Amino acid sequence: MTPEAKARQLIDERLQAAGWQVQDLKALNLGAARGVAVREYPTDTGPADYVLFVDRQPVGVIEAKRDEAGEALVVAETQTERYAASALKWRKDNTPLPFLFEATGQITRFTDARDPAPRSREIFHFFRPDTLAGWLAEGSTLRHRLAKAMPALPTENLRDCQIRAVNGLETSLAAARPRALIHMATGAGKTFTAITAIYRLLKFGGAKRVLFLVDTRNLGKQAHQEFMAFTPPDDGRKFTELYNVQRVGPGGVDRHAQVCISTIQRLYSALSGTTLDEADEDLAPEDVARALKEGRFVRYASELPIETFDVIVIDECHRSIYNLWKQVLDYFDAFLIGLTATPDKRTYGFFNENVVAEYSYEDSVADGVNVGYDVYEIVTEITQKGAEVKATEWVDHRDRQTRKKRWAEAEEDLPYTGRELDRSVVNPSQIRHVVQAMKDAVEKKIFPARKEVPKTLIFAKTDSHADDIVQTVREVYGEGNAFCRKVTYSEKEADAVLQAFRNDYHPRIAVTVDMIATGTDVKPLEVLLFMRDVRSKGYYEQMKGRGVRSLSADGLKRVSASADGAKSRFVLIDAVGVEKSLKTESRPLEKKPDVALKDLLNGVALGQRDDDTLQSLGNRLVRLGKQLDDKAQARIAQASGGLPVRELGKALLQALDPDAITADALATAAAKGITRDAESLTPEELAAAREARVDAACAPFDQPALRECIEGARREHEQIIDHLNTDTVLVSDFSEQAEAAAQRAVQAFEAFAREHKDELLALSFFYQQPYQRRALTLEAVQELHDALARPPLMLTTERLWQAYARVQADKVKGVDARRQLTDLVALLRFALGFDAELQPFADTVDQRFAKWIWRHNSRRATAFTPEQTEWLRMIKDHIATSCRIERGDFDDAELAARGGLQKAWSLFGAELDPLLAEMNEELVA
Repeated sequence: MTPEAKARQLIDERLQAAGWQVQDLKALNLGAARGVAVREYPTDTGPADYVLFVDRQPVGVIEAKRDEAGEALVVAETQTERYAASALKWRKDNTPLPFLFEATGQITRFTDARDPAPRSREIFHFFRPDTLAGWLAEGSTLRHRLAKAMPALPTENLRDCQIRAVNGLETSLAAARPRALIHMATGAGKTFTAITAIYRLLKFGGAKRVLFLVDTRNLGKQAHQEFMAFTPPDDGRKFTELYNVQRVGPGGVDRHAQVCISTIQRLYSALSGTTLDEADEDLAPEDVARALKEGRFVRYASELPIETFDVIVIDECHRSIYNLWKQVLDYFDAFLIGLTATPDKRTYGFFNENVVAEYSYEDSVADGVNVGYDVYEIVTEITQKGAEVKATEWVDHRDRQTRKKRWAEAEEDLPYTGRELDRSVVNPSQIRHVVQAMKDAVEKKIFPARKEVPKTLIFAKTDSHADDIVQTVREVYGEGNAFCRKVTYSEKEADAVLQAFRNDYHPRIAVTVDMIATGTDVKPLEVLLFMRDVRSKGYYEQMKGRGVRSLSADGLKRVSASADGAKSRFVLIDAVGVEKSLKTESRPLEKKPDVALKDLLNGVALGQRDDDTLQSLGNRLVRLGKQLDDKAQARIAQASGGLPVRELGKALLQALDPDAITADALATAAAKGITRDAESLTPEELAAAREARVDAACAPFDQPALRECIEGARREHEQIIDHLNTDTVLVSDFSEQAEAAAQRAVQAFEAFAREHKDELLALSFFYQQPYQRRALTLEAVQELHDALARPPLMLTTERLWQAYARVQADKVKGVDARRQLTDLVALLRFALGFDAELQPFADTVDQRFAKWIWRHNSRRATAFTPEQTEWLRMIKDHIATSCRIERGDFDDAELAARGGLQKAWSLFGAELDPLLAEMNEELVA
C-alpha cells in the first residue's frame, strides 16, 4: 500500500467514526446518510480528494496528503481553497464551499471560510455532520460574533481588575487567539470574572456550551456554588435560572447543558477508556497520574466529539495543563482560557504568552482586595540540628499506614536531621514545642486581645504527620475533638469539616496536607502554620494564598466574635524555614510518572535506553535519595559498589546531557585523528557517544541485588518514634521581614500625619495651636481612621499598635488590650512627641482624671460626694471611648439608665456645664 493510500484509509476511518458515510463517486448515494463524504469528486479544476455533503448539499472539501507531508500541510491550503471555489460537476450553485480541511493520516487542519479573517487551525478529528449543519443554520460564525457582536461591558459591581480581565479576554477572542491567560491574585475574584465572561459569551457571542475545568471535586463544588449565586447585571434572574449548569459525573456530558463543570480526571477517563474511581477526582492530577497503571492516549469518542465545547475555562491552570492531562485540552476544538494566581514559565508558554490580564498579589493588597501578612518564626533545637537515637535504646517503631506500634530496641545508632522529622523519625517533643510556641505567640503577641483562637490552618508533611499534629494540638490547648480536625483527602467527612471550618465556630484549627493548599476559600483564616517545607515557588504562593482573603467585620465576627473589625492581615508562622528555603519554578521532570519504579528498573536492565525512561528513572532516584534514611542509603551504596542512590540518578540524567554527548563525540573523533567541530559531527558519531554514556550509567542496574535493594527501600514505611530527645524552642518571634514591615507602617503613618495636617480635623487638633481650645470629636477620629484604613496605607489602629510594639517595644504598653477607636488619639500623641510612652487612650484618660479630681477636691471647700464622684467616673469613661461629652450624650444607654441629664443636673446644678467643658479639655488635650 502506497503512503497516499494508507493516509486515505486512515482518513476514511476517522470520517466514519465522526458519523460520515464515505462513498466512491460511482456509488454516490446522497440519501444514504445525513453526512456523505464523496471521494475524487470532479470539479472544473480537477477532482477533489473528498467533497463533504450534508443534507444532500455540498459544504466542504478535504485535501488529503500522505503522512510525510504533515510538516508542510499548510502549503496545501491553496489547493483546498481552489477546490472549494471551483464549480462542482452537476451542481448549479457555484458559491464557494465554507468548510476547508487538509488532512494526513495523522493530523487534520480546518478553516472556516466564513470567519472575519479565515485562519486554519489543527484539530484532533473531523467534525460531525450535525455540527456543520448547525453552523450553517446559524448564519454567522462564533469568531464573527466574538469580533463584531459583543456589546460594551457594564462595569457596575466589578472591580477594576475584573473589568480589565473581561475586556482583555474579549479583545483576545475577537482576534481569534486560541489561548488566553488571566493572571489574577488569589481572592481577586477569578471565578466571578470567568462567570461574567461566560455569561457574555453565551448571551452575546452565541457560544453553545462552555466547559469550566477543575482538577478536584472540591473546586468543582465551589465553582458550582458561584454559578448559582451569580446574578447578571442586565437580568434579575440567577445564572442557573437562565442557563443549565451541570456538574459532570459518571453519566457524561448533558447535551442540554450550556455550562459543564468537570474535573480533568473525569474527561481523561472518558477519552482514554480508563476506569476512574470517583474518589480519584478528589486527588491532585499528578497523584492520579502516578496511580494509573498505564498512561493511555486519548482517542476519539463519538459520545464526546471534539466540538462539544466552544470555550474551555481552566481553573488553577498552572497545575492541569501538562503531561498526561494536556491531551484533554488538545482534544477539544475550543478556545482555552486559563485562570491562575501563580503562573510559571510553563504556564506562559502553554498560553502562547497571551496574558490578557495581570493583577498581582501586591496590587490586590494595595487595592484592599486582599490583606497583607507578617511572618513569625519558630525555631527549635531539633528542627535546626536534629538528634540521635542511640543503639540499644528502647523506642516505638510505628507503621506509617496502619500506625501499629511495636516496642523494640534500636539496632544501631540512628542520627537524624530536621529534614527527616516526621518521615523516618517522629519526635513528639518537637511537634509539642512548636504547637506550644504557636499558642503562646498567638495569645501574647499576635492576637493578644482575642478571646478565642483565631481560625488557624496547619500544613503537615503527610497524613500520618497530620494525625500526630491533630492529637498534639488538642492536648496542648486542652480541647476536645471538635476544636481541631484533619482536612485531607483521606478524611471521609472532609467536605463537611471544611464547610464548618469556613462558617462555624468549630473547628478553630484545621490540619491539612494538600486538600486546602490551593484554590479552596476559607476567608476567616488568620494564622497559617507551616510544619512542612515547600520548594515549588508556585505551590508555596498558592498555600500562602489561603490566608490572603479579605473579610468584613461582620463576616469575621460570625466565626471569631472578639475580632475588633474587618480582617486586616494574616500571620504566617514559619516553623521549618519555609520562608528562607530556595524556591524553584515547578517543573515535572518525570516523563513517565505513571510507570512503577520497579518497571523502570527492570526496563533499563532489559535494555530500554529511550530518553523518557532514563529521565524518569533518574529523577525518581534523585527524589528517593532525599527521602531515605542513612541506613537505607548505605544498603544501596553497598549493593551498587559504592554509588549512593542520588548519584545513580544523576548519572542517568547527565548521560543525556547534549553538551556532554557532543564533547565525548569530539574527543572520540580526535582520538581517531579526525578533525571535527560541533557542527560537522555526524548523527552516527553523536549516537555512538550517547550510547556509550548511557550504557555506562545503566550498567549498575544489571545487578538484581541493586534493583531489589532500591525497590525494597521504597517500600519501607516504618518510622521511629523518638520519645528520648526532648526539644527546646530557640526562636519564637516576628521575622526580619515583619520587623521591616512594622518600620514601614510606622514611617507611613507619621508621614501621612505630616502631609495631611491641614485636611483632617483630628490632625489639625494637634498641629494647630492653641490645640487645648479646639474640640476633638469622635467623628473627626473616625474620619482619620477611615483615611488610614483605605488603600494604599491600610493602617488600622490594631496594626499600628503592633507595629510600634515591634519597633519601640520598651515604650509601648497595653499590647494585650482590646483596641478602641480612640486609641488612634494615643497613637497620634506618641507619634507627634506629645507623650513619651504609647499607652491605651483609656489609660491616659484614667491617669489624667485621677490628677484632675484630686486637684478639684483639694481646691473645693468640700470634696465631691461619693455619688458625684461615681457620676464623674461615668463621664470620664464616656470621654475615654468618645473623645468628649456633651449634654446630648446623657441620652446614651449607660448614662440614661442612671437618670440621664436630669440626674446629673440635680447633682451638680450650674456647675455641670463648666465641669464638662473642663473635663473635655483636661482629659483629652
